[in-house]
Amino acid sequence: MPHELLPSSPHKDFESIKKIDENGIEYWTARELMSLLDYAQWRNFAEVIAKAARACIQSGQAVDNHFADISKMVSIGSNTMRKVDDYKLDRYACYLIAQNGDPSKTEIALAQTYFALQTRKQELFEEMSLNEKRLFIRDEVSNQNKKLAKTARQAGVTHFGVFNDAGYSGLYGMPLGDVEIRKGIKKGELLDRSGSTELAANLFRITQTDSKLKKDEVDSERDAINTHNMVGGKVRQTIKDIGGILPENLPPERHIKELKKEKKKLEKENNKKLER
Repeated sequence: MPHELLPSSPHKDFESIKKIDENGIEYWTARELMSLLDYAQWRNFAEVIAKAARACIQSGQAVDNHFADISKMVSIGSNTMRKVDDYKLDRYACYLIAQNGDPSKTEIALAQTYFALQTRKQELFEEMSLNEKRLFIRDEVSNQNKKLAKTARQAGVTHFGVFNDAGYSGLYGMPLGDVEIRKGIKKGELLDRSGSTELAANLFRITQTDSKLKKDEVDSERDAINTHNMVGGKVRQTIKDIGGILPENLPPERHIKELKKEKKKLEKENNKKLER
C-alpha cells in the first residue's frame, strides 16, 4: 500500500514542508526546498531550478504544469518594494531539481530517494480502487489532524471542540452537529462516512490551517479559532468558484470500518491462497 512507502527520518523533513492545494494536489515551494537541499543562496538554487525546467521541457512536459511561478513583491522599508522569486513545485519538479542538484551534497541524495519513493507512491495510488483511495485519504486526514492538534496546542488552544467546530463551520457553512443531522449520521461519524471528495476538502482545510497557524505565529486561542474558521471558509469558497458540490450536499458513504474489515478479510484470503 502507498502509506507503507512513506519515508521516515531523515526524509520526514520533506514531508513537513509538503503542502496540499485546493485540488488536493501536494506541492512544495522552492524557497523551503532550497534550505533542505543545503543551498544558502537563491541565485545558486535558481540555476538548479533552471536546469530542472530544461530537463522537463526535453522530456516533452509542459513546464508550467510542474513549475508554477509564485513570485511576489515584498516591502523592504522606506516605501520600497522588491520582487522575491519563488515557485510552486509538484513532485515531478522536485524530483528533477534533486536530479540536477550538486551530487556531492548528502541532502541531494536524500531528496533523490525521497521523491523517487513519492513518485512510486503516486503510481500505486492511481492504480487503487475507489475504496482503497478513500481508505488512504482517511488515514492522511487522521495523520494531519494530529499535526494540527499539536500546532493548535502550541498556539494556545485548550478548547479543541470549539477549535475543530470552527473549521467545520467554515467549510460546511454550519456547525458539525448540524452537518451530522443534515446527513443523517451519528455523532462523531462525519469523517468516517465521508467519500474521497469530501475527505480531500477536509484534508486541505486541515493542512492549510496548520500552515497558516505556523506562518502567522498565532499565539492565542481566539486567533487560532478564527484562523481555522477562515481557512475552512476559503476552501468552501474555492469549491463554489469551481462549481463543485458543497460538502454538506455530498451523501454519506459506508462507514470506513466496514471497508477496513473487508480489506482485512480479502488480504487474509489472498494470504491463504499464497500458502497453498
